[in-house]
Amino acid sequence: MHTEKIDTIIIGGGLSGIYAACLLAKKNKSFILLEARERVGGRILSTEHQGFFSDLGPSWYWPSINPKIVHLIQVLGLKSYRQFEEGMGRFQTPDGTVRTVRGYDMSPPCRRISGGMMALITKLCENIPENAIQLNHPVCEIKKHSSGAVVSVGELEKESKARFNAKNIILALPPRLAAATILFTPDLSHDLTQAMLKMGTWMAGQAKFCALYEEPYWRQTGLSGQAFSQTGPLGEIHDGSNDNQGPYGLTGFISIPAAQRNHPQSLTSAILSQLAAIYGKPADQPMAVYYQDWARERFTATQFDQPPMHEHPLYHPPAGKTSIWDGIIQFAGTETDTRYGGYLEGALAAAERAVTKLQQFSSATNCFGLT
Repeated sequence: MHTEKIDTIIIGGGLSGIYAACLLAKKNKSFILLEARERVGGRILSTEHQGFFSDLGPSWYWPSINPKIVHLIQVLGLKSYRQFEEGMGRFQTPDGTVRTVRGYDMSPPCRRISGGMMALITKLCENIPENAIQLNHPVCEIKKHSSGAVVSVGELEKESKARFNAKNIILALPPRLAAATILFTPDLSHDLTQAMLKMGTWMAGQAKFCALYEEPYWRQTGLSGQAFSQTGPLGEIHDGSNDNQGPYGLTGFISIPAAQRNHPQSLTSAILSQLAAIYGKPADQPMAVYYQDWARERFTATQFDQPPMHEHPLYHPPAGKTSIWDGIIQFAGTETDTRYGGYLEGALAAAERAVTKLQQFSSATNCFGLT
């Protein structure tokens, strides 16, 4: 099999991988990006309906604590709007009783991107050479050699469908996913492998639901769209609408554990019944519904991600290492950022760190003027 030679290979086409690719492209560096899925974006997923994009992955950013995202949005010419939070909230008790409670504003305030979070990915891709991104290329093996590494694409049980010889690799995957799905030769140390496997992938065990309506009828009755439930199936609900125009939406996180989410159709029916109980009868007649179970995504979640994650982990580079194999492999991906791990801000920071170490950029500048 022919082995194609390339300077740098980026593994993973989520925000961190796409941003790393953009940084390399702006420096005219030779690279390719290998993405296992048939699309880019990773855990960023925005479904379109009548020109509005519902976010089934991350929805928000926080301007006061996310300077990289704020600056990137400005540079890319994107627009944003504040999350709607005006009005009263709702609370559903374990017996299904619904009470109206005082609403609250998220602190710090958060915003949504017009066009969905996928707009970030789409705009960044405009700065990447068209042939540099190769979809449907799941990496199954990385083998070190004297001057770099050979990356094999395909399934381990079958013959690789492609091989690439690279001097450098940016591993822009969640560490747990990389450790569980990629064969490293020589073996990674036991401590590093265990650290990677123990590092939970943010959102990997979650499922998200969105229902769209022609009118924001809950707002018209003085409700913000916020609700919390001890009954389920949705445990947390927010207004997921377009900016001051239709369609309008309610979006929520499913509280049922991943192992019990086996029947999406019946789950959808139960969610619509719950929304009707909380917000009124119109809630069970949406224009469209969208459901995304990240625990069922084999290029996001592993068997270790099925138990629910009840609080945000303290992320950091696995076993304290930002690179391995004498710098041949650089870790990226949001889970490897110490300060904002799990967030979009962390994905950008991790990509910057990887590219800076890889190319020995000045830490003070890059193509978007971020620090």
